[in-house]
Amino acid sequence: MLSIKDCHIRYGHIHAVKGVTFDINEGEIVTLIGANGAGKSTILNTIAGLYHPSEGSIEFMGEDISRTPPARIVKKGISLSPEGRRIFPGLTVYENLLMGSFIRKDREVIDDELETVYNHFPILKQRLKQAAGTLSGGEQQMLAIGRSLMSKPRILMLDEPSLGLAPLLVEQIFKIISDIHKEGTTILLVEQKAYLALELAQRGYVIETGQIILSGTTSELLRNEYVKNAYLG
Repeated sequence: MLSIKDCHIRYGHIHAVKGVTFDINEGEIVTLIGANGAGKSTILNTIAGLYHPSEGSIEFMGEDISRTPPARIVKKGISLSPEGRRIFPGLTVYENLLMGSFIRKDREVIDDELETVYNHFPILKQRLKQAAGTLSGGEQQMLAIGRSLMSKPRILMLDEPSLGLAPLLVEQIFKIISDIHKEGTTILLVEQKAYLALELAQRGYVIETGQIILSGTTSELLRNEYVKNAYLG
């Protein structure tokens, strides 16, 4: 479904990602784990079209999307819920959600997607007229994920969905991610809480200093002594 092949990503003279190769099959949850600065977010942002690889390719459904603009990537079926949420604080919850549906023209389709979001995040329906910047951290994370669902993605990319959240909210967010997956959405998850990510996903890749150093099923990675020592405490 999604194939990253020998991908190198540079910021000026900084070689942030060095020859990364991995695949995501339809219907999977795949996780990328690694320390801050390992290149995880850079990979997600590049898949989303915000950056372009200097070498290598990114293919989605057999098509090279390495140079495709972000809006067209969303139209093709890839959506990103970014690190730090990146909601529009001055807009209402409802307006933020509508921003996620910019590729949709049919009002009935938009209303259907809104109902899907409300089913996953009932609190957002109660907050529709509230300025997004006044929401709690957990509610803002829900809004960021809900906004990314409004384009009805085939692949949903989640960048640090648990960041800054209390443990009970983290548990709630991960339960919702699991529900979204069960409804048929393929998920690429970047998450610093490695144990939670590996418990949720089917396969994982460990990234250090811009390179994949380990990969396998999540049960294999959970048993791996290096992973246990470096990421699972």
